[in-house]
Amino acid sequence: MAKKRALEGLLVLDLSHVMAGPFCAMLLGDLGADVIKVEKPAGEDSRRFGPPFMNGESVAFLGLNRNKRDICIDLKTEKGRTIIRELATRADVLIENFKPSTMAKLQLGYQDLRQLNPKLVYCSISGFGQTGEYRERGGFDLVAQALSGLISVTGYPDGPPTKVGVPISDLTAGLYSAQAILAAHIHVLRTGEGQHIDISLLDSAISMTVWESAIFFATRDVPQSTGSAHRLLAPYQAFPTADKQIVIGAGNQRIWIRLCETLGRQDLLADEKFATNALRTVNQLTLANQLSMTLEKQCAQYWLEKLHKAGIPAAPIYNIAEVYEDPHVRDREMHFTLEHRDLGTIEQVGSPMKFSQTPVGFRFPPPALGQHTKDILEWLGYSEEKIQNFRESGVVS
Repeated sequence: MAKKRALEGLLVLDLSHVMAGPFCAMLLGDLGADVIKVEKPAGEDSRRFGPPFMNGESVAFLGLNRNKRDICIDLKTEKGRTIIRELATRADVLIENFKPSTMAKLQLGYQDLRQLNPKLVYCSISGFGQTGEYRERGGFDLVAQALSGLISVTGYPDGPPTKVGVPISDLTAGLYSAQAILAAHIHVLRTGEGQHIDISLLDSAISMTVWESAIFFATRDVPQSTGSAHRLLAPYQAFPTADKQIVIGAGNQRIWIRLCETLGRQDLLADEKFATNALRTVNQLTLANQLSMTLEKQCAQYWLEKLHKAGIPAAPIYNIAEVYEDPHVRDREMHFTLEHRDLGTIEQVGSPMKFSQTPVGFRFPPPALGQHTKDILEWLGYSEEKIQNFRESGVVS
């Protein structure tokens, strides 16, 4: 018998666009929630991000919108807003990521919809939050990374400002939103009381600086970028070999001793500059030079075999193509395919969530624009004639 999904029966209304909100909604969909994605007549912006495109469809959109049904509604029309209100009365969760004043101006804000559905969990994601001086500013991942300090601690000390290679502010905001929604839903189950969740990209990015902020709070020293090195552990970074770089993480004294023995560098164990992790961290550059001199004498594969045999954390530095060639990644099912209505077989990143009783599921491919509009309107009780009228007047498409 097929196992149930953890969030089966939860109805999520996804009015969000681009990344943070869609990522959050997709996570809930993977867990079994019924996600209805609402798009404007021209489609949400990420449908036009690219290249690359697959037969005109942006791969950016395809990567963030599986397990969703799609309805296309013009929120600028009163009839369109009425449809949203009807959906909200049935929904358990609503996700939106417009500027803070937008939904209230449309009379679709939390205070409006809670009157129709007191149990509604209403999650607002924005660049800077629902309060504060910057609340009405447009927020993007790059801006959040800059204001949060993330860019200041990324890259190499002598290099230009460098953002994290993935949109970490957006993705973290999406993760926090999903977590907050689940916590709020538990509160609903206990009390019957819904609530408004306020998540910002800037807050989410700042929360990622836990070590850097702790250092600043304790010392008032401003942390700087360290390249691939760790600011609290050494050796813990990328090192050159005869053919390419690898990473080695000696995260404690026991591994440090084993590393020196494996590299044939017992002399480093006798050097007082490297006697403790604190001293190795202070003398990190000198230590890295010493280790590099040895590692550069043999190729990466030679060292990785020796390091793995000795139980020392180490790895090659993969590019994205190499990630999906790795047998362990395949075993963990972090790559799978779906059949798309218009595109045929498409590839997707798997879920890191593994459950013994309520596994994640990939039921639907990313939807075409307005693909389920008619089905959803019929589910709401609209007649064929009324739906046709909506189409002709531009309320839906």
